[in-house]
Amino acid sequence: MTEARAALAKLRVELVSLGVTDAYDVCDDAILSVWIGLVVTFRDGFYRWQEGVVKRRHLGTDPVGCAIRVARRYAELQADAPPWWDELAKALRGEAADHYP
Repeated sequence: MTEARAALAKLRVELVSLGVTDAYDVCDDAILSVWIGLVVTFRDGFYRWQEGVVKRRHLGTDPVGCAIRVARRYAELQADAPPWWDELAKALRGEAADHYP
């Protein structure tokens, strides 16, 4: 198991404990999609998450702290989808996406 895969597995456990149960791997072992447009990567010992075009870095290597921040943002997005979500959803999933993340 690679370092990135192990780190994202730990993060996924923490996310599930916070109620984020639909995260899934994308492309390779180092990317976890939490919500459409909200992804987390593990590289160079740090968790990094990206929302649309905005990139953020969790200032630590702990999955708990990163999971808390990502789960908080996930809840905010679920409650009030940003304007870019509709366009991204249509581009990635087509018209059938409607309002389902």
